Amino acid sequence: MSFSMPERLNMATYFLDSNLEAGRGGRTALVSKDRRGAVTERTFDDVAALANRTGNALADLGVEIEQRILLAVGDGPEFVGAWFGGLKIGAVLTAVNPLLPPADYAYYLEYTRARVAFCDEDSLPGFLAALPDARWLKALVVVGADAPDADGPAKVVRYDDVIGGADPRLDPADTHKDDVAVWLFTSGTTGKPKGAVHFHQDFVFNCEHYAKHVLGYREDDRVMGVPRLFFGYGTGSNLMFPYRAGAACITFHEHPKAETVLENVDRFRPTALVNVPTTIKKMLLADEVRARCDLSSLRFMTSAGEALPPETYRAWKEAYPGCEILDGIGSAEMFHVFLSNSPGDVRPGTLGKLVPGYEVRIVGPDGTDVPDGEVGTLWVGGRSAALCYWHDREKSRATYHGDWVVTADQFRRDADGYFHYCGRADDMLKVGGIWVSPLEIEECLLGHDAVKECAVIGCEEDGLVLPKAFVVARDGAEAGDALRDDLLRHARERLARYKAPREIRFLDALPRNDRGKVKRNALRELA
Repeated sequence: MSFSMPERLNMATYFLDSNLEAGRGGRTALVSKDRRGAVTERTFDDVAALANRTGNALADLGVEIEQRILLAVGDGPEFVGAWFGGLKIGAVLTAVNPLLPPADYAYYLEYTRARVAFCDEDSLPGFLAALPDARWLKALVVVGADAPDADGPAKVVRYDDVIGGADPRLDPADTHKDDVAVWLFTSGTTGKPKGAVHFHQDFVFNCEHYAKHVLGYREDDRVMGVPRLFFGYGTGSNLMFPYRAGAACITFHEHPKAETVLENVDRFRPTALVNVPTTIKKMLLADEVRARCDLSSLRFMTSAGEALPPETYRAWKEAYPGCEILDGIGSAEMFHVFLSNSPGDVRPGTLGKLVPGYEVRIVGPDGTDVPDGEVGTLWVGGRSAALCYWHDREKSRATYHGDWVVTADQFRRDADGYFHYCGRADDMLKVGGIWVSPLEIEECLLGHDAVKECAVIGCEEDGLVLPKAFVVARDGAEAGDALRDDLLRHARERLARYKAPREIRFLDALPRNDRGKVKRNALRELA
């Protein structure tokens, strides 16, 4: 790999402006469908001008280098322009879900001390409720709606008013590779989300190693994403990575239901789809919509965020043999994917092999590396690691150990070098004195035709931990005693008896956080 990290580095130049320098200014960069269904297409020249106008507008609103900007807008040109415009002036970008309750926006405004925040029609009511106590905020920029009068020290302005007339020319800030660029928020499965503090070079490093050498995006690719752009997985795989290759990004504002994703693939003809296992499974179950949608444009699909069951992988490949699934794992602490299956080297049920440029250890309780085949805690090393968690020294010291990031993920590596995910440390079950991965039980249940999705936790009974499964039945399957008995029999025939769930409870849907991960704490409360 010939890339040499420059000392002076600005992500906006690396990911966006490099396309102008390469003569790709007239190529399609962004195809976007807004909340009302209108579709617009922008070139790299257009996106660069939008980013420059946004950067100049932010400077006019009082944002200075190293100060934070909070984005809470849906996927579209406004997010893209604010992302690159903020980076270009040397500000620090933070992005959150635009569908949160008001208390969450109050938390993020106070925690980030953002000088400017962007909101849209969805997040505006929550921000208006939080504004009276937003002591750090100078301006709230409203996308797609009027700017109402509001209490509090910050002024509220319309996006079009401040961006539309700004200068489309802007020189990048003279940022260093080790200047802070982005805070990526942890998923917040317990407690409040914390920001993992990342430098400009972190994103460039992962792009050079994962995006280029594993995904292999090409200039003629069109990339569409299921995870929203506020999520680091989406910001990387569906925006920054394709831009570095000169490829186009496709965004849509609607909630990414399986049916919506299928219809948008059929309409916009992406060549790569950034996806998550839950949506992949639901796409396979949407028989009526699949029958009228053409997915032949897809050459590959990525999967991350949670484990991809091998049954789901095989069902997809049977339905769409020309579209490979590259399952991998990343984290907010490492920015993006560091273990992944690769084109031509996919082993279902695993997370593939090490991404070039990264290193890992699988560590046992005594602090030493365990042999291949044994389960231990995953430690990850690589130059995309975050500096710390903001305002959480104790958690930072527990996670960041010199060159290593200590995860809570339990893994085993097989003799061929493929990595098998065994769950989170706090999710592992000790049944009859033997450690059991809930994922193994879940994958077994997902092999039953009547199961749409499921999650397994441990419940204590008479001082003993026993596996309990929460199951969402597939449409058309009756969630009752007969199905429960059939699922229990299915599990006992395929698993060691101590691993089989002792109880099955049916739900209409699994509880998930704003990044789509199952909230096992909520299931424990239900139990």
